[in-house]
Amino acid sequence: MTQTDPTGITISAFQDLIRERYFASDSARGTAGTFLYLAEEFGELATALAANNRPGKPPTDAERANLEEEFADVLAWLATLANINRVDLAQTLIKYTDPTRVNGVKD
Repeated sequence: MTQTDPTGITISAFQDLIRERYFASDSARGTAGTFLYLAEEFGELATALAANNRPGKPPTDAERANLEEEFADVLAWLATLANINRVDLAQTLIKYTDPTRVNGVKD
């Protein structure tokens, strides 16, 4: 897979990239072990969000960079979990992209 513009990557291309790079070790670890890694990344994202949203104290450049890294890590582990459970993330997004299925907002 060749991806020349990382900012223009599709969900499918990203999931394929994660599969190509990590599927052997990810599938050997299994769903339970992989979910634990995803949960750990959610915790790290929560910490980064807190550091970037302190009232009256803007985030440092390092804190902002860490926040972006943690979002990427969560996406990567989610793609990993989808791959080892044979779920096509792009296909699942129809829940949100089909206007006949999206009704209302969550408060």
